[in-house]
Amino acid sequence: MIYLASQSPRRKQLLEQIGVQAQVLLPDPALDAEALEVVKGRESPLSYVQRVTALKLDAAVQRHKALKLPAGVIVCADTTVALGRDILGKPEDAQDAQRMLTQLAGQAHRVLTAVAVQKGRTRHAVVSQSWVRVVPMTSAQIRAYVQSGEPMGKAGAYAIQGLMAVNISQIRGSYSGIMGLPLHETAMLLRAVGVKV
Repeated sequence: MIYLASQSPRRKQLLEQIGVQAQVLLPDPALDAEALEVVKGRESPLSYVQRVTALKLDAAVQRHKALKLPAGVIVCADTTVALGRDILGKPEDAQDAQRMLTQLAGQAHRVLTAVAVQKGRTRHAVVSQSWVRVVPMTSAQIRAYVQSGEPMGKAGAYAIQGLMAVNISQIRGSYSGIMGLPLHETAMLLRAVGVKV
């Protein structure tokens, strides 16, 4: 049994793309997931994404035990967008999304996705790092994109597989990692705990 500790439908679809069927393991309703994602001081984007993913996996392991679910492999991931050392998380509202997109327009930025898997007491983790270049965008283009609703709930206020694709001129790295689950790295981790991919 494989459990996906994520509410992201994209991550579930990406696993299915490589032939992995996973049961979604929803977080404990009492858990403040947003609190886990708070940046601590001048934490680097790499340290941040690794820490948040580890905390989310810890919470998923506890939830798995609490629900007395059959043994299996738990997969967890977290994605962050970094402009230099600045971490651009999920926008709080439309104004915040507009601020982030204004910062990203005409710039290259990094997308870091950490993936961790746990089977029993064995845990493996990896980080995929990709670079994305956004073309210059006018205020009107940014406003129209924000009004589409797509930026909400997305790190960096955009989804590369959606409407924003027209504003991406170049990527270097893992397309699936930018979407939220780097498939090459995820397959390596799953194989390391005995899952056939």
